Amino acid sequence: MKKQILAVLAYLLPTFPLGYFWHLTIFADYYKSLHVYRDDIFIPFGILSMLIQGVIWSVLYRKMFAGEPILRGAIKFATLACPLAWSFMVLATSAKHHMSSIQGYVGIETCFMLVHYTIVSPLIEAVYAKNPRS
Repeated sequence: MKKQILAVLAYLLPTFPLGYFWHLTIFADYYKSLHVYRDDIFIPFGILSMLIQGVIWSVLYRKMFAGEPILRGAIKFATLACPLAWSFMVLATSAKHHMSSIQGYVGIETCFMLVHYTIVSPLIEAVYAKNPRS
């Protein structure tokens, strides 16, 4: 249970600040120009979403990749998680929401996904690795 909680935190703790700064600070003007997000973003739903994702990813990780060396486990996890997350967070949003540029949205959100899973994948693996120094 301790590793499960640590894995959820390994996902949640970098995800919230990365998402906040990426979407609402660093690239805020670009996202505004895309007209995809509402003006009154409800951050608690975003945090709840991240928490749910963290729990699910940590369970799947434990069952599928636990014990791998950090780099191998992180790559295997990112190879599964990133395209799956991209499909429901980027493609589905692009399909359902009005925006000024689908290509612009897909491009910037794809970059976000790549950065995000590059950061969280090795952190989750570090929790479950047999030898954390590998």
